[in-house]
Amino acid sequence: MTTTPSSVKGDSFAGTTLVDRYRLDGLIGRGGMAAVYRGVDLSLGRPVAVKVFAEAAEGIDDTERRRSETALLASLSHRALVRLYDAARDEATGREFLVMELVEGRDLRETLKLGPLNAADAAGMLADLAEGLHVIHDRGIVHRDVKPANVLLERAHLPTRTWNAKLADFGIARLIDDARLTRTGMLVGTPGYLSPEQVNGRPPTPAADVYSLGLLLLEARTGETAFPGPAVEAASARLARDPDIPESLGPDWVTLLRTMTAREPADRPTALEVAVAATQLDTAASPDPGVTAPTIAFTDAAAPDTVAVTPPATGAPSVDEEDGTAATRVLPAADRSFFATPAAARPDATPTRSEVRAQARADRDGERRWVRPLIAIGLLLVVLGVAAWIVIGALSAPTTAPEPAPLPAVPGELGVHLEQLDEAVTGGG
Repeated sequence: MTTTPSSVKGDSFAGTTLVDRYRLDGLIGRGGMAAVYRGVDLSLGRPVAVKVFAEAAEGIDDTERRRSETALLASLSHRALVRLYDAARDEATGREFLVMELVEGRDLRETLKLGPLNAADAAGMLADLAEGLHVIHDRGIVHRDVKPANVLLERAHLPTRTWNAKLADFGIARLIDDARLTRTGMLVGTPGYLSPEQVNGRPPTPAADVYSLGLLLLEARTGETAFPGPAVEAASARLARDPDIPESLGPDWVTLLRTMTAREPADRPTALEVAVAATQLDTAASPDPGVTAPTIAFTDAAAPDTVAVTPPATGAPSVDEEDGTAATRVLPAADRSFFATPAAARPDATPTRSEVRAQARADRDGERRWVRPLIAIGLLLVVLGVAAWIVIGALSAPTTAPEPAPLPAVPGELGVHLEQLDEAVTGGG
């Protein structure tokens, strides 16, 4: 649970020590069924979150059942799940309570008040939560109440992530007498995030958690609740309408959200399929409408807001599609081919890091195959140019005239005159 106490009134258990071990300090939040306190485990000296159930939520009165259920929930260990440490009943106060991991951070509901998440943060959060749901579904546990207030954001220690997402309150309904809660026609959950089958009163399956996670993801990307309004209206609207998913989010996001929020449970992907798909979502193609994650400060805390909802008495409500006040519209049926087609085969798939590195290596190898012949040709041209320059230089250099052949000797005065003329022409200059 998140850590900063809020200004919620009625903090009647602050300062109380339950079963002589868990001291309750500030109130973190209060909902319809329980109040959550920041506390200290006096035996181990560690901070904890203690969820004290209201009198109306009592029902964990079977000691053996409580122990077995607590052991099952406490055995689940995953980085995206808030750990459950203990569950018991305090005889002095007559209240049942749960002791959980205390998460330093804030919840998604408070975070979304600052604006929607960008694509990268939303994809990382989805991968965390879907993986956590896969772990609990694999153990036969259904969360039943996936909503922003149950998603805690803990500071990440890596520069590539803003936070790590953790899912709180998983399996809590298993610790409460389901027969007692349902015999009066009441449902456990939050109206804005219930699946259609939960609204119809059918037992929730893992597919119900996937539907709720789809609505949560849609709200995280758009900043708008998919099914707003009063509890009954919000809960029953999804029986006739699918959530409105903006095409501007990008084809991968639209396809994934439509399959997750399909009205038929069998048409939805599993939590594991969602976790894998989250790692392949395009986080750069579509513009991010809201604030970027690093601007979000971790200061406030969240208050659980689980309420009980009465399902419609008969069938699905009649809703006019042209009603201007309706918050959603009918969309095409879900397309599960997104999960059947490998990511690399989809035309709009975003390459993974390994694929990018492989492509870069291939490009470099291709460049080397072309560069080496070009270098050889260039060197040959240089050599030929130098040789041509030498030849041309040799041809254009001035030549020395050969020594003139000596004149034949001529006797007499004519010979003397010829010698004088020769000296005047050749040596007199």
